[in-house]
Amino acid sequence: MRQEQIVEAVLFASDAPLSAEEIARADEVLDEDAVGEAIRTLRVQYQEQERAFELVEVAEGYQILTKPEFAPYLERFDTVPRSSRLSGPSLETLAIIAYRQPIDRLEIEYIRGVGAVGVIRTLQDRGLIEAVGRGEGIGRPLLYGTTRRFLEHFGFASLEGLPRPEDLPIVLRDRAAPIQREAAPSIDDGLGDDLFALDTGGSNGQPAGEPSVEEDELNE
Repeated sequence: MRQEQIVEAVLFASDAPLSAEEIARADEVLDEDAVGEAIRTLRVQYQEQERAFELVEVAEGYQILTKPEFAPYLERFDTVPRSSRLSGPSLETLAIIAYRQPIDRLEIEYIRGVGAVGVIRTLQDRGLIEAVGRGEGIGRPLLYGTTRRFLEHFGFASLEGLPRPEDLPIVLRDRAAPIQREAAPSIDDGLGDDLFALDTGGSNGQPAGEPSVEEDELNE
């Protein structure tokens, strides 16, 4: 059995991205270099054979995903998982957290100008953000940051690869469909150009999002 077949089988069966180190656990003959070579070989094969799927680097790992141009066909099937939409408030809050992380709720609300309790809870429930520590202020407030799921959902290989704030709205819209592959997720068109006029100075973090408008977001 060829190493490429082992790597392909592992990635095909996994519902989440796997790092080269994780893939190498599949067999004693594999190491990270061998996995990397197998991935390069598989990518070339998929491209030459014009397959409906591709092997992509996402969320600090690798995953086999359906090409985005096939999303309209997959939408017709209830058996294909779908990703729900992210509301404008969710995207805005997620953007702030991504570019300013770690950040507490009060700072998020100061930047947005409205409350953020419901939106933060929704983003946590979706696995896009998480508490990463506590601040030094009064009451030691929770600090929030983005998760690996955030990278996976929008197809970013790592935080270092995230776009500049002014480029992000276009990137998010372009990448919404490719990420979930099985379905054709979309982002609310309500993500306005003024979103990234926010004070994001000095941060290397970045934004993203996903779910539908929750009732607790409507008043945020």
